Amino acid sequence: MDISQFKQNPKTAYFASLFEDLEKKEKEAKEMLEKDETMRGLVDLEIAEIVSQKDNLLKQMEEILKNEEKEEEFPNEIILEIRAGAGGEEAALFAEKLGEMYQRYGESLGWSFQKISESNSALGGYKEVIFEVRGKGVYEDLRFETGVHRIQRIPATEKMGRVHTSTASVAILPIRKKTKIELNPADLEFETSRSGGAGGQNVNKVESAVRVIHKPTGIDVRCTVERSQLKNKEKALSILTAKLEVLHQEEVASKLSAERKSQIGTADRSEKIRTYNILQDRVTDHRIKESWHNIESIFNGQIGPILAILKEKSKEE
Repeated sequence: MDISQFKQNPKTAYFASLFEDLEKKEKEAKEMLEKDETMRGLVDLEIAEIVSQKDNLLKQMEEILKNEEKEEEFPNEIILEIRAGAGGEEAALFAEKLGEMYQRYGESLGWSFQKISESNSALGGYKEVIFEVRGKGVYEDLRFETGVHRIQRIPATEKMGRVHTSTASVAILPIRKKTKIELNPADLEFETSRSGGAGGQNVNKVESAVRVIHKPTGIDVRCTVERSQLKNKEKALSILTAKLEVLHQEEVASKLSAERKSQIGTADRSEKIRTYNILQDRVTDHRIKESWHNIESIFNGQIGPILAILKEKSKEE
């Protein structure tokens, strides 16, 4: 049996060596039987045990590769990017509310959130925020959240009782272990600066924050979360790679748009996907024309039913 694929994979190489040892023992047992037929009873039992062990090892190795393939399709690490859109300060407050919604949902599943960078508005909302999120099923769950989210409400500062509409864009960027994107050093420009916020004297004195600019596309990434410049540089390059991979996928998808029939898909961030109507206590996803009520519980992280039906609709398509 050819087990070369298992020998080449670090996760299954040890099991593959055990499998080969068992194959040698099985061969030796069969040779012994050819020399001495009187040993058949004992040898047959030994061979049956060896075959059973081989089957178990084979199942383990196949399961490891299967899980690895799934993780490659649906990585357990993403970049969650939220940007305030139309609506000024109200849009920034909405962006913050979306960030809290995803964090609370993730916390219920044991995901970890690490804030990579943020830009705050005057009232404390997010002009832009970037999280690194890790956890089982994170990309599989959130992959359909990319797009424009819209909120309709009467702001506390509104004296005439008029309904305001604000927007925020969400981008879900999978961090894949295997990527076809290769970064050319000549295409990159780096800037360093002092990290702001808490972190002690070291953060204020050392230029640990890193900004990397991809000159061909103009995409830039800033990372301030780590204390060392090297670690921030590594994280920024990882995020840049994820952004370039998504950009490539969007370009491919746009070329095939005439053939695409999926109404869900992974949208680009210019597509309006969902409206949160405070006055009517209703959240509507425009792609599948479904609505949910109890908007406060949804903002409190109870978005599982929405994500579940999006996944189900995607499978149907």
